[in-house]
Amino acid sequence: MSLKQYKEVLVNPLIKENPITLQILGICSALAVTSNLNVTLIMCIALTSVVSLSNLFISIIRNYIPSSVRIIVQMTIIATLVILVDELLATLVILGDELLKAYDYETSKKLSVFVGLIITNCIVMGRAEAFAMKEKPFVSFLDGLGNGIGYSLILIGVAFIRELFGAGTLFGIPIFGDWYPTNNLLLLPPSSFIIIGLFIWLIRGYNNDQIEEDEFDLSKHSVAPNLNKRELNV
Repeated sequence: MSLKQYKEVLVNPLIKENPITLQILGICSALAVTSNLNVTLIMCIALTSVVSLSNLFISIIRNYIPSSVRIIVQMTIIATLVILVDELLATLVILGDELLKAYDYETSKKLSVFVGLIITNCIVMGRAEAFAMKEKPFVSFLDGLGNGIGYSLILIGVAFIRELFGAGTLFGIPIFGDWYPTNNLLLLPPSSFIIIGLFIWLIRGYNNDQIEEDEFDLSKHSVAPNLNKRELNV
C-alpha cells in the first residue's frame, strides 16, 4: 500500500467519511456526554484508544479467527481494552485526587457509565468487522485512529456549542458571566440531534458527493388534469 493510500485511510474519516455525519454511528455517546467538554474529551480519548487498538489486535489474529465466532472474539478483545482504559482512567483519577483535589474524580464519575458503552459502540464493532478483519495490522490501526479522531471532532464541536450556549461556560469556566441565562434546551440530550443535523447539512453542502441520489423519480401525470370538472359533495 502506498503512502497516499495510508494517508487516505487516516484522513478520510475526519470529514469525507466521518462515522457520525456520514455513517450515523456512535450517536448514543454524542447525546450522552456532550453537555460538558471535560467529559467529552475523556470520552474521545477513551474511544479513540479502544477503536485503534482493537483494530490492530483483531487484524493481527484475523486469519486465525473462525468465521462462526468472529463477533464473540471481537467483543472479547474490545471489552478487554475497555477495561484497561477504565483502569487507566481510574489511575489518573487517583493522581488527580492528590494534585487537583478530586477535580478529575467528578469527571470520571460522570463518564463511568458511558465508558462501558464503548464495548458495543457501533464505530468500534463496525471498523473491526468491515476493515480490521480484511486488512493488515498497521493500516487497520490507522483506520481506527482516523475514525476515532473523526468521531472526536464532531463530539468536541457538539460539546463546545452545547456548553457555551447552554450553560455559558467552557470546561466549567464562566465565559459570558452572570448576565447570561441558562439555555435548558441546549443542555438536554435531544439538542445534540439538532446540532449534528446542522453539521451534516454544512458538510454535505460543502461536499456534494455525500448527498444521496433519489431512490426513485416521481412520475408525471399521464393525463392532464381536467380543471373544469367539479365533484359533487355528498
